[in-house]
Amino acid sequence: MPDYVVTLESAWVIKDVKSLDDAVGIAISEAGKRLNPSANYVEIEAGMLECPFCEGELNSALVVANTALVGLLLEMKVFRADSEEHAAKIAKSVVGKALRDVPLMVKEVCEL
Repeated sequence: MPDYVVTLESAWVIKDVKSLDDAVGIAISEAGKRLNPSANYVEIEAGMLECPFCEGELNSALVVANTALVGLLLEMKVFRADSEEHAAKIAKSVVGKALRDVPLMVKEVCEL
Protein backbone atom coordinates (compact mmCIF):
# COMPACT_ATOMS: atom_id res chain seq x y z
CA MET A 1 0.00 0.00 0.00
CA PRO A 2 1.47 3.36 -1.02
CA ASP A 3 1.90 6.53 1.03
CA TYR A 4 0.42 9.88 -0.01
CA VAL A 5 0.70 13.60 0.68
CA VAL A 6 -2.75 15.21 0.80
CA THR A 7 -3.19 18.97 0.52
CA LEU A 8 -6.48 20.39 1.78
CA GLU A 9 -7.74 23.93 1.28
CA SER A 10 -9.75 25.64 4.00
CA ALA A 11 -11.51 28.96 4.43
CA TRP A 12 -10.91 30.76 7.72
CA VAL A 13 -12.94 33.80 8.88
CA ILE A 14 -11.31 36.33 11.22
CA LYS A 15 -13.23 39.22 12.80
CA ASP A 16 -11.87 42.57 14.05
CA VAL A 17 -8.68 42.55 12.01
CA LYS A 18 -6.86 45.63 10.74
CA SER A 19 -4.51 44.37 8.03
CA LEU A 20 -4.06 41.51 5.61
CA ASP A 21 -0.81 40.36 7.24
CA ASP A 22 -2.47 40.27 10.66
CA ALA A 23 -5.36 38.23 9.26
CA VAL A 24 -3.04 35.62 7.73
CA GLY A 25 -0.99 35.35 10.93
CA ILE A 26 -4.07 35.00 13.12
CA ALA A 27 -5.62 32.38 10.83
CA ILE A 28 -2.45 30.24 10.83
CA SER A 29 -2.14 30.61 14.61
CA GLU A 30 -5.77 29.68 15.30
CA ALA A 31 -5.63 26.68 12.97
CA GLY A 32 -2.41 25.52 14.63
CA LYS A 33 -3.95 25.77 18.09
CA ARG A 34 -6.95 23.68 17.05
CA LEU A 35 -4.79 21.07 15.30
CA ASN A 36 -2.06 20.93 17.96
CA PRO A 37 -3.16 18.30 20.47
CA SER A 38 -4.52 15.70 18.06
CA ALA A 39 -3.04 16.48 14.64
CA ASN A 40 0.15 18.46 15.18
CA TYR A 41 1.75 16.74 12.15
CA VAL A 42 -0.41 18.78 9.74
CA GLU A 43 1.57 21.58 8.09
CA ILE A 44 -0.24 24.91 7.71
CA GLU A 45 0.52 27.73 5.29
CA ALA A 46 -1.28 30.62 3.65
CA GLY A 47 -2.87 29.74 0.34
CA MET A 48 -1.93 31.39 -2.93
CA LEU A 49 -4.08 32.00 -6.01
CA GLU A 50 -3.03 32.48 -9.61
CA CYS A 51 -3.88 35.86 -11.14
CA PRO A 52 -6.02 35.30 -14.25
CA PHE A 53 -4.43 38.29 -16.00
CA CYS A 54 -0.70 38.19 -15.24
CA GLU A 55 -0.44 34.56 -14.04
CA GLY A 56 1.44 35.77 -10.96
CA GLU A 57 0.69 34.55 -7.45
CA LEU A 58 -1.74 36.43 -5.22
CA ASN A 59 -2.37 36.05 -1.52
CA SER A 60 -5.66 34.23 -0.92
CA ALA A 61 -6.87 36.57 1.80
CA LEU A 62 -9.35 39.42 1.72
CA VAL A 63 -10.19 42.03 4.35
CA VAL A 64 -13.50 43.94 4.16
CA ALA A 65 -15.00 45.95 7.03
CA ASN A 66 -12.43 44.60 9.52
CA THR A 67 -13.45 41.00 8.69
CA ALA A 68 -11.09 38.71 6.80
CA LEU A 69 -11.48 35.55 4.77
CA VAL A 70 -8.18 33.68 4.61
CA GLY A 71 -7.47 30.64 2.47
CA LEU A 72 -5.18 28.14 4.19
CA LEU A 73 -3.41 25.08 2.82
CA LEU A 74 -3.18 22.11 5.17
CA GLU A 75 -0.74 19.37 4.16
CA MET A 76 -0.71 15.93 5.71
CA LYS A 77 1.08 12.65 5.00
CA VAL A 78 -1.18 9.59 4.88
CA PHE A 79 0.56 6.23 5.18
CA ARG A 80 -0.59 2.92 3.69
CA ALA A 81 -3.79 4.11 2.01
CA ASP A 82 -5.58 1.93 -0.55
CA SER A 83 -5.92 4.69 -3.16
CA GLU A 84 -5.79 8.45 -3.68
CA GLU A 85 -9.48 8.69 -2.78
CA HIS A 86 -8.92 6.71 0.41
CA ALA A 87 -5.99 8.96 1.39
CA ALA A 88 -8.15 12.06 0.78
CA LYS A 89 -10.95 10.65 2.98
CA ILE A 90 -8.49 9.88 5.78
CA ALA A 91 -7.00 13.38 5.66
CA LYS A 92 -10.41 15.09 5.60
CA SER A 93 -11.54 12.96 8.53
CA VAL A 94 -8.48 13.69 10.68
CA VAL A 95 -8.36 17.41 9.93
CA GLY A 96 -12.15 17.76 9.99
CA LYS A 97 -12.36 16.38 13.53
CA ALA A 98 -9.93 19.04 14.79
CA LEU A 99 -11.35 21.90 12.70
CA ARG A 100 -15.08 21.52 13.18
CA ASP A 101 -17.26 23.93 11.19
CA VAL A 102 -14.37 24.87 8.87
CA PRO A 103 -14.97 24.10 5.18
CA LEU A 104 -12.36 21.75 3.66
CA MET A 105 -11.69 20.83 0.05
CA VAL A 106 -9.13 18.38 -1.33
CA LYS A 107 -6.68 20.40 -3.42
CA GLU A 108 -4.11 17.76 -4.35
CA VAL A 109 -3.14 14.16 -3.61
CA CYS A 110 0.39 13.01 -4.50
CA GLU A 111 1.89 9.57 -4.06
CA LEU A 112 5.20 9.48 -2.13
